[in-house]
Amino acid sequence: MHAIRQHEFGPAETLRYEEAENPKPGRGQVRISVRAAGVHLLDTALRKGIGGGPMPLPELPMTPGREVAGVVDELGEDADPGWLGKRVVAHLGAASGGYAELAVAPVTSLQEIPDGVTDEGAVATIGTGRTAMAVLNDAKITAADVVLVTAAAGGIGSFAVQSAHNAGAFVVGLARGEEKLAIVRELGADLVFDYSEDGWAARVREALGDREVTVALDGVGGGQGREALGLLGVGGRLVMFGWSAGEPLELSAMDFYGRGLTVSVPIGQRIMRTPGAMRALEDQALAEVAAGRIVPLVNEPIPLAEAARAHTELEHRRTVGKVVLRP
Repeated sequence: MHAIRQHEFGPAETLRYEEAENPKPGRGQVRISVRAAGVHLLDTALRKGIGGGPMPLPELPMTPGREVAGVVDELGEDADPGWLGKRVVAHLGAASGGYAELAVAPVTSLQEIPDGVTDEGAVATIGTGRTAMAVLNDAKITAADVVLVTAAAGGIGSFAVQSAHNAGAFVVGLARGEEKLAIVRELGADLVFDYSEDGWAARVREALGDREVTVALDGVGGGQGREALGLLGVGGRLVMFGWSAGEPLELSAMDFYGRGLTVSVPIGQRIMRTPGAMRALEDQALAEVAAGRIVPLVNEPIPLAEAARAHTELEHRRTVGKVVLRP
């Protein structure tokens, strides 16, 4: 088979398209003929050798990637024969190995792909979608809310915009560039703003008039996250799920005392230490997609051989929705 191999930590160019030995499933495992592999921002940090997140740094050499969709083509010992030939999606966890034509996964990680859901859509749902569900469950959005979503054209942001719209909330979506702004409108945002432009926060405040933002969902951090925090009204909720800007939003107790704000970070260790939480979130995300209530936003699939380009595009925020590799 062909796979992406990484022999050293560093820039995107360290990802090499090579021939590799076909993996064999062990006890309680299956092998998946991969049709789509997800690329996550965390993958780029691990590639650089940056630790400290929910996943440990891998031992090198290795094959990156933790989200795959495809067809089960081989069973390991004790694996239920009923899985053979099934379309499945799986999150491989810390094991990685997804950027490949074949990947091994534990039976316990498998989810059958619902009818009508594409391989790319399933990959966008299994990891990014479950994180989005954790964020949304924590935010508890209702029709009474005014919701601000940063990076609204991203994988998690696009889930959030659609879910908030479905709940009847008034949604303000932030993105970069006209193409992304148009997509965010189509997802259901009532107002859209380019947060790469100076003065965007003042324009949001002016457009809202006497309404205040009650919920801010921030995956950007840095200066944009600080501006989003400033838009929250009294009693507002800030839910943070990352910092694509390169640095987290810095907070102090005084940020919350004056307006009675609350802050939560419902991802990472908080989910991983809750028994059964990951599976429940996957079930919830797949159910939303299968029912058509949420349509995963997927970037134009990139050939597996061009994984380095996928990482570069993602790091420079030139992608829309979930980034997916196609073997």
